[in-house]
Amino acid sequence: MRQVQITRKTGETDITLTLNVDGTGQHSIQTGVGFFDHMLAGFARHGSFDLTVQCQGDVWVDDHHTVEDVGICLGQAFAQALGELRGVERFGHMWLPMDEALVLAAVDLSGRGMLCWEVPMPTEKVGTFDTELAKEFWIAFVRQANCTLHLRKLAGENSHHLVEGVFKAAARSLKQAVALTGGEEIPSTKGRLV
Repeated sequence: MRQVQITRKTGETDITLTLNVDGTGQHSIQTGVGFFDHMLAGFARHGSFDLTVQCQGDVWVDDHHTVEDVGICLGQAFAQALGELRGVERFGHMWLPMDEALVLAAVDLSGRGMLCWEVPMPTEKVGTFDTELAKEFWIAFVRQANCTLHLRKLAGENSHHLVEGVFKAAARSLKQAVALTGGEEIPSTKGRLV
């Protein structure tokens, strides 16, 4: 089973996160940021990842540290769970419609952390959630997961739909990329990805 637990404690956050890449989408998320919990629940469900997140963060400052540090932990969890990346598909992509919004996500478990983000948001907030934090989350994630992730808005006028579309599209792409091929080879002509 590709399952790990990550803990991270700083002066800004105290996080315990467990991830089972080969799960069924079960989740228990408590970060203190309601909209973010909703996004992570969708991520778990649409990626078929079992995910638990417990985070005590300094949300009285704002939500930035919580969102970024959970991204760090989730990226570390994927990196540890996948190890050398033997026998994985490596690539995944999804065109995800969410009402009027359409989001493209494409991922390469390349061993190189890079985010290509082209998701302009119509509003600065969804409820109390700063929409710019969606990008900060994925920056933190790709740096730790060592993957290349393209996220692009193709249509959309509603920030809630766009952020949710991003999380679901990324989850579906990762689900494809981490799928096991039945072989033991590392999917690279170099012979390694990490």
